[in-house]
Amino acid sequence: MNHTLRNICILLLIFTNAGCDQATKRAARMNIGYYESIDVIGKYLILTKTENSGAFLSTGDSLDGTVKFVLLSLLPLLILGYGIYYLLSNPRLPRLLVLGISFVIGGGLGNLYDRLLYGSVTDFLHIDFYAFKTGIFNLADVSIMAGMIMIVINLYFKRSSAPLTE
Repeated sequence: MNHTLRNICILLLIFTNAGCDQATKRAARMNIGYYESIDVIGKYLILTKTENSGAFLSTGDSLDGTVKFVLLSLLPLLILGYGIYYLLSNPRLPRLLVLGISFVIGGGLGNLYDRLLYGSVTDFLHIDFYAFKTGIFNLADVSIMAGMIMIVINLYFKRSSAPLTE
C-alpha cells in the first residue's frame, strides 16, 4: 500500500472511531435520563447516563481548574497529536500495532472532545455479569481497551518471534 493511502486509512480509522463514539454519546444524551437504568440484556448490560469530569474512574475530578485542564485536556491533546504523528511517519509498523494505536487515539479523541466541549465525558454503559462488574463507561473507553489489547498482543508476538541472543 502506498504511503499516502496508508495514512489516509489510518486517519479514517481514527476519526471514524471517534465519530462512532460521539454518535453513541449523542444518542445517550438525548434518550437516557441521568442515572436512569435501562436493561438492555437482562440485568447484565445496563444503560445509565452519567457525566465524568475526571479521567478513568473519575481520577483527577477534584483537581484545581488549571491543573485539571493541563493534566486532563492539554497533555492528552499533545500525546494524541504525537501518536498521530508517530503513526503517519513510521510506515513500517506492524498492522496490529497500527490498529491498536489508532483505536487508542480514536477513543482518546472521543473523550477529549467531550471534555473540551462539555467539561465532562458522557458515560452510559454498565456491565453486571455475576463476578464481572464494571463502572459506567462509553464506547471510547471500549476502543481504548481494545487498542491496548491489540498493542499487548503485538508486543507478545514480536517478543516470541525475536531471535534468542546468547
